[in-house]
Amino acid sequence: MSDFLAEAARRWPGRAALSGRTRRWSFAEFDTWVSELAERHHGSGPVPRGRILPLVAEATPEGIAALLAGMRAGYTVAPLNPRLTETESRRARQALDGPGDPEGMAVLWTSGTSGVPRGVVLTPDNLRASAGAAAERLALGPDDRWLASLSVAHVGGLALVTRALLLGSELVAYGSFDPGEASLLVDEGWITHASLVPTQLLRVLDHRDGTPPPPSFRCVLVGGAHAPAALVARALDSGWPVALTYGMTEMSSQVATAPPDLVARKPGSVGAPLDGTEVRVDAQGEILARGPTQARGFLGGGPPLADGEGWYHTGDLGAMDAEGHLHVTGRRSIRVVSGGVTVDPAEVEEVIRSHPAVRDVCVVGLPDPEWGERLVAVVVPVEGEFDEVEVDAFVRERLSPPKRPRSWRPVDDLPLNANGKVDRDRARSLVLEQPGHSGGPPME
Repeated sequence: MSDFLAEAARRWPGRAALSGRTRRWSFAEFDTWVSELAERHHGSGPVPRGRILPLVAEATPEGIAALLAGMRAGYTVAPLNPRLTETESRRARQALDGPGDPEGMAVLWTSGTSGVPRGVVLTPDNLRASAGAAAERLALGPDDRWLASLSVAHVGGLALVTRALLLGSELVAYGSFDPGEASLLVDEGWITHASLVPTQLLRVLDHRDGTPPPPSFRCVLVGGAHAPAALVARALDSGWPVALTYGMTEMSSQVATAPPDLVARKPGSVGAPLDGTEVRVDAQGEILARGPTQARGFLGGGPPLADGEGWYHTGDLGAMDAEGHLHVTGRRSIRVVSGGVTVDPAEVEEVIRSHPAVRDVCVVGLPDPEWGERLVAVVVPVEGEFDEVEVDAFVRERLSPPKRPRSWRPVDDLPLNANGKVDRDRARSLVLEQPGHSGGPPME
């Protein structure tokens, strides 16, 4: 199994590798720390190859070290987002409790269209190919200092860690994202790059109120969800060097990326596919991708990740322009991306239906200027009036913030299509037709 940190420690032993709030580690020092942590895993003997290690990992020096120590000990690590509720964490651990994949370096837990948790197996070759292609597109190198702003349970967060190790870059890992703190790090020249979801970028812009970053800050990579055109325009007007990327867990993060100069010229595009990655749009408008970053597959079998020709069907809709640049126009699947988190409505509906006052429910996404999309629930109560406060409190105990509906629409029956299935487009229209539909409890 590849050990990216060991490689980096041999190449750049004295170069700064990781910064926390109170200490800075060189690659050699970081390597020693991770080795000490890895030894603790060997108390019960050698780790069988492919054994999965679920762990809750924050974007802190301790969380990143724990992740790399698990890899060094021989595990296939499965980082879990610390914001998962107890129910979600238990479900994820159960899905990961089984035979692993001896070729896997990491497993990222994700929900399929059925709402059933699945593990996506990423190999060292996947992550190495992703790092190399991203570095080529964005002119990255060892002098970069990246803000570790995403959980390593998010493919963008994991890719950031492995990319920094492979390129000799420094990670600045302060934990939970804070727009004021991120702004200060930018102004002090402590970070040169940041990888943000659109919601995080919006909060930074709000905090700075039009103040541009200094020349030392070279790029903010925005992905994880659709970046609204107004948000991109606002960032550009404020002098931010914005790079837009389109990617997914199944392709080890980035598929296509537009560097800052292209975004400034053509802000609606996510650029050309990364080197080595092929992208095409089929007759139905769906985006297909294949290449060396394509994940090995789903843990424990299940449906194949790719078709017979190796194409991964993303479920997203788009078009390629005359210059070969990709434009993402929507999603074929019913999944919603809120605040950079992919949410499967089926999972949310299952939780809401478990409340005794709910007979049926349909959860859909609506455009939102801050979150990209927000969840709304069209609910059929069992009887009587619908107690929104009670059901909302029930959901808050069982689902993390991005998965909670922000508004509710009680109806007598869910709209059905000609085949007897719930008509999600009509359900979405019911919410849009409701006075004051933009309201709802704030997302934490």
